[in-house]
Amino acid sequence: MQTIDLKRLNISPHSRVLDLGCGQGRHAHAVAYHHRARVWGLDLDFDSARQSQKGFELIEPERTEQSRTRLLLNGDCLALPFSDQAFDIVICSEVLEHLPDYHSALLEMRRVLKAKGLLALSVPSYWPERICWALSPEYRHDPGGHLRIFKTKPLTLEIKRLGFSRLSGHHAHALHSPYWWLKCFNWAKKDSWRPIRLYHRFLVWEMTRSPRLLELFEKCLNPLLGKSVVLYFQKIS
Repeated sequence: MQTIDLKRLNISPHSRVLDLGCGQGRHAHAVAYHHRARVWGLDLDFDSARQSQKGFELIEPERTEQSRTRLLLNGDCLALPFSDQAFDIVICSEVLEHLPDYHSALLEMRRVLKAKGLLALSVPSYWPERICWALSPEYRHDPGGHLRIFKTKPLTLEIKRLGFSRLSGHHAHALHSPYWWLKCFNWAKKDSWRPIRLYHRFLVWEMTRSPRLLELFEKCLNPLLGKSVVLYFQKIS
């Protein structure tokens, strides 16, 4: 499941891409497999990063100089272990809402991006996330949970003040919002509740089969129900 639209990033085999907070590698794997670019994944959680590394071993059993992938198993986005202007593209999907000091993370992203480099980030959309918080206080107090709800306009202005220009934006994953509302409605049972299990099965089918009609239906729903808002920026200098 990709939240960032990689087609908007003009990725080439020569691009140096950082997937910040890569989790199990959904975006990093796509960059390596579909674009053959050099991609670095960084995540604070060791187990997630290890799963991401296993994914690279599956999609790139024989690496070449043009498609080599490097994955840092552990790293702190508040002190990135990279030199200034090291990357052409930084991807940061569903990370900022977890960070007590997200502003410092944005400063680090700016530091490691080259001039005219691209920043693609996503956060939970405001009102679908607000419903989750209203349905379940435990949702945001879960370990590693969401610390804040972003509004698109203030977040965009904050990033622009750091020296970026906004290129575009969109919403994603409308079909996932009801799934999270169900989970929050009955948080105590979570995945053991039958409606949640059935809806999860439906989402897996939708992601693996990608029926065209359902894709179009979700695209129409995204501006209203999209679970994530995705923003694309370019570093000015």
